[in-house]
Amino acid sequence: MNVKSIQFLLATIFSLVFLLKTNMLLASPVCGDLWHTNGPHDYRDSNISGTLKMVESHHFTKEVEQLISGSTGLVGQDIDFVLKVFPNHHRALDAMSRLSLRDKKPQPPGASYSALCYFDRAVRFRPDDAMVRSIFSSHLLKINKLDLALEQLQFAAEIEPGNPTTSYNLGLLYFKKKDYDKALLYAKKAYERGFPLQGLRNQLKRINKWH
Repeated sequence: MNVKSIQFLLATIFSLVFLLKTNMLLASPVCGDLWHTNGPHDYRDSNISGTLKMVESHHFTKEVEQLISGSTGLVGQDIDFVLKVFPNHHRALDAMSRLSLRDKKPQPPGASYSALCYFDRAVRFRPDDAMVRSIFSSHLLKINKLDLALEQLQFAAEIEPGNPTTSYNLGLLYFKKKDYDKALLYAKKAYERGFPLQGLRNQLKRINKWH
């Protein structure tokens, strides 16, 4: 193999590696890629507030968010559209979770994917979004996936270590796992940062673990 052939081969390999890294977060054989004709966009990006307002006004009305009725079709279809344009739309993710739990269906009617898939897509799209991790954790807890719920909440705590709500919820999860030392640790972190609810403190007091 001559020098030009080697150079061509190396360039090809480099290009393939680059494409793999670029597209790794955009593809999933189960939950679909993230490309959309109108997105995807980051829900937290203030620069696309016009697009957000337009999408919400047509597909995420109060009735849709409250799971009362759809705006352009089934409730699941409207939430699905929002989450395809804004994969990390916090309120839409929460709505999809509630719809799945209410209807007792992993994939609600009108949705393109399961509720878990929408969280997978949100995490792939913006792995640094702590709120996505927290909502995901809440959903996992409600479907009795305690260890996975704890894992997602730990990610949220790593992203936003100073968030008292995350610390409090971590304390609750560790309490459920009967890891009372860690429950106490995160409870104190939450209360030191001004978290108002006393439920975790009271639970620890009842078993003489608060000190």
